[in-house]
Amino acid sequence: MDSIVEQVAQCLVQAGSTFREDQKEVYRRAIDKEPKTSSCWVMRQILDNALVAEKNKSPLCDDTGIPHLFLEIGKSRQVTGEMLELIQEGVALGLRTLPGRPMAVMGDDYNRIDQSGGLDSDPGALVSSPILIKLVDEDVLRLTIMMLGGGPAIRGITQHVFHKHSVQAVIDEIVTRAIPAVAQLGCSPCTLAVGIGRSQFEATSMMMEAMVKGNYNEQTEFEKNITDKVNESNVGALGLGGKTSVLATFAKIGPQRASGVRIVALRPCCCIEPRRASVEL
Repeated sequence: MDSIVEQVAQCLVQAGSTFREDQKEVYRRAIDKEPKTSSCWVMRQILDNALVAEKNKSPLCDDTGIPHLFLEIGKSRQVTGEMLELIQEGVALGLRTLPGRPMAVMGDDYNRIDQSGGLDSDPGALVSSPILIKLVDEDVLRLTIMMLGGGPAIRGITQHVFHKHSVQAVIDEIVTRAIPAVAQLGCSPCTLAVGIGRSQFEATSMMMEAMVKGNYNEQTEFEKNITDKVNESNVGALGLGGKTSVLATFAKIGPQRASGVRIVALRPCCCIEPRRASVEL
């Protein structure tokens, strides 16, 4: 059982300190294609810093992020309450090892809202988000940890969209809302995470799964359409202008209800997100 704690801790450190290979590749492609010198320089610095963070196993950003957990369970696998406790122990150990920035606000409901209770100095005191669990066809028990920062959460949007019996109408509305979110975030180039569902909870769950499964080397027509249109905005890296405001779009479309609206969750992930890593337990 101790191995689960160690595996989860190592997974969190990897998520918080390491660009995946597809993430490195998309930056290299963007750098090669970017004609604006200042934006090109910014993206080189982001990639160079990421390589140093990977080498040192140090945080990719001062905002080390809130752990968000996504657990995939095969039909023949079991999860016990004890295992969930061990996963949380691993998260706490990983936050101390990374180390995470102390961000756990102390106190009762009112204290936590107005932050009058102060911060716990222990990085491991930071509670992870509720675990999202999904049944999969694979014979696997796979945990993905995402370290999600505050800036994208501030600029994130969950709203209804009138679909008008047109996919393009939904895409255009997503683009309309994404462009100012990307511009106001500042930490671009972004990765857009999109979830479409029947409720706010479902749309956000779809958005989370999109971040878990997204691959920079694989873009659907739906995703590419959004990426290309937002890139026409000329926001560029750190808002300096250029061809690359968005590196890619990760989208997940869930079941839909017979209705005139679609519930869309949109997160403009910053230049280092989604910070994620997976481990099979």
